[in-house]
Amino acid sequence: MKHAPAHTVREDIYGIAIGVFFCAIGITILHRGGMVTGGVAGISLLASLFTQQPVGTLVWIMNAPFIVFAFAAMGRAFGLKTLAVTAVLGTSIDLLGAALVVSDISPAFSALGGGTLLGTGILFLARHNASLGGTGVVVLWLQKRHGFNAGMGQLLFDAVLFAIAAALLPWPTVAWSLGGALAMNAMVIVWHKPGRYYG
Repeated sequence: MKHAPAHTVREDIYGIAIGVFFCAIGITILHRGGMVTGGVAGISLLASLFTQQPVGTLVWIMNAPFIVFAFAAMGRAFGLKTLAVTAVLGTSIDLLGAALVVSDISPAFSALGGGTLLGTGILFLARHNASLGGTGVVVLWLQKRHGFNAGMGQLLFDAVLFAIAAALLPWPTVAWSLGGALAMNAMVIVWHKPGRYYG
């Protein structure tokens, strides 16, 4: 089978920008509802609930060791993209925090809507050989190197994070957050299948 040509630099920039936009909106909606989620976004959201620090700033801090791993395990191009995504995402989340004023938001919409938007953004990034960083780098490496499904790998990491959240947050918040994390990971499990798409 003849493969389609790889994405151009312009296509990568556009695709990654859209991915970051979806991720930033998803994380902001989750934050507005007091939710957490999986991966480095979830770690940052949970930390923000207790430290009152901006989520975007925490995304930078939590991502630092994973960016180093991205360069070492996935190569310079992937590492640079992940670094760029982290920089733009962190800034975008903090800007959206000021621009997106929400007086009231239902837990269901916050969790499921935010989780689905975040998962959609992650898909855009994966299609252009980039990620949010964090545990996403590790699971994408596991899939690329060992064939372990990225979505399932992320669920395992998230299980640890939610065990911590369950000890710190009210159970309704944890339950809705879990639904949001499942919505996010479902996007990756169902749609991120290497070999199905080319380019």
